[in-house]
Amino acid sequence: MTDLLYSEIEEELRSSVRALLADRCPHESVLARCETSEPYDRKLWRTLARDLGAASLLVPEEAGGAGASAREAAVVAEELGRAAAPTPYLGSAVLATAALLALPGEDETAGLLADLASGERTATLAVPLSTAPGTGAFPTSVRADGAGTLNGTVTSVADAAVADVLLVPAEGRDGPGLYAVEASAAALSVVPRTSLDLTRPLADVTFAGTAARRLAGPEEAPAAVERALLTGAGLLASEQLGIAEWCLESTVAYLGDRRQFGRPLGSFQALKHRLADLWLDVVGARAAARYAADALATGDPDAPVAVAVAASHCGESAVRAAEECVQLHGGIGMTWEHPAHLYLKRAKADQIALGTPGRHRTALAGLVDLPAPTA
Repeated sequence: MTDLLYSEIEEELRSSVRALLADRCPHESVLARCETSEPYDRKLWRTLARDLGAASLLVPEEAGGAGASAREAAVVAEELGRAAAPTPYLGSAVLATAALLALPGEDETAGLLADLASGERTATLAVPLSTAPGTGAFPTSVRADGAGTLNGTVTSVADAAVADVLLVPAEGRDGPGLYAVEASAAALSVVPRTSLDLTRPLADVTFAGTAARRLAGPEEAPAAVERALLTGAGLLASEQLGIAEWCLESTVAYLGDRRQFGRPLGSFQALKHRLADLWLDVVGARAAARYAADALATGDPDAPVAVAVAASHCGESAVRAAEECVQLHGGIGMTWEHPAHLYLKRAKADQIALGTPGRHRTALAGLVDLPAPTA
């Protein structure tokens, strides 16, 4: 039977990450960065990636990583969600790393994978953040020519603004491929977009005859990109769990302290019922997210099912928790100074990232042979 409880190692990892974020990523710091030209805290990311080894969790030891699994990576994602931390963890340590790990050609990827694991460099998968796994289509609007150059534009790419390398799915003369493009390459344009979630900036990336190195061809590229998207969606559910947990805990604490008519607000029955419903929602989200992380870690054939369940449930749970957090904090919850809006915006943005809950439920119906009724 699958053990979804956190192991001692996972709890120790959680403690280390939470302590670092409490010290280096307070809400005041996140709010101060939100509207600057550098929303990401590069020093925090270097400490998280290098000193704590968060960027190396998915990478085997023989490839220069920690040799951990998606379970440990999910713990980090939870804590980053709890802190609304502005780091490129999803793009570099999850999406890009998972894509490289799915490629069989070690000669083409070994150096880059080791750099990502050590935190020396960052990367991202150049697909729109809304791209969902399980569509059966190769997600690209970029063309590759015979000279090894790329042309086309990819919109709404997460973490592109701070990536040293872009992993680009592109369609070539012989079919789909996966290419590596240095951020310093000529004829490459990365233009920031206005994003609802100010802690995870998006950018449009344009290639205009940009030099690229092919990492994989038609035989390997589609499977590698699909694996990256599946891993990303599964671990994003853990981030959404972290968001929901923070929102629930902070709301319970506030209602326990805030008094009205001489009584704590949390003592009123109507609010107790709302908090109890929210607690049940979060417990269900934790079970779904943990199962998805475990299925990814063990290579379970049911991983697509587990990820679809987690993504559809956790996406809605995080938004519901964030909405309740804002409302039950009253007037202060609507202010810029209070961090509740950070969590609501992150939750809403995550809800459409790597597939909406509805999209994942549609995929789940097919996976378990329960197709939607036809008219």
